Amino acid sequence: MTGITPEPQAGRFARFRDFYPFYLSEHSHPTSRRLHVIGTSLVIGTVLAALLTQRYALFWFLPLVGYGFAWVGHFFFEKNRPATFKHPWYSLASDFVMFKDVVTGRIRW
Repeated sequence: MTGITPEPQAGRFARFRDFYPFYLSEHSHPTSRRLHVIGTSLVIGTVLAALLTQRYALFWFLPLVGYGFAWVGHFFFEKNRPATFKHPWYSLASDFVMFKDVVTGRIRW
């Protein structure tokens, strides 16, 4: 894909704590981080809404709201490929850890 930089560390990560710094390096642009936080907030809100209203069809929107905002951040601001393509579970966990780190003020967004 033109304009997209390759993943600098394409190897496997044995532990999540080794992956998370890499994940943060792939999310260094402030707008990208903001879009990720918005997407994760919408995922949490959608899950809560589905459970509280028992409208479980709302779960179909989770990939759209979660990945939609995140991928805009990657393709238009970071100019890289989402880590989800090579590390789906670590990437998903990292979305929530970064969300927590932003909400608690540990990292800036």
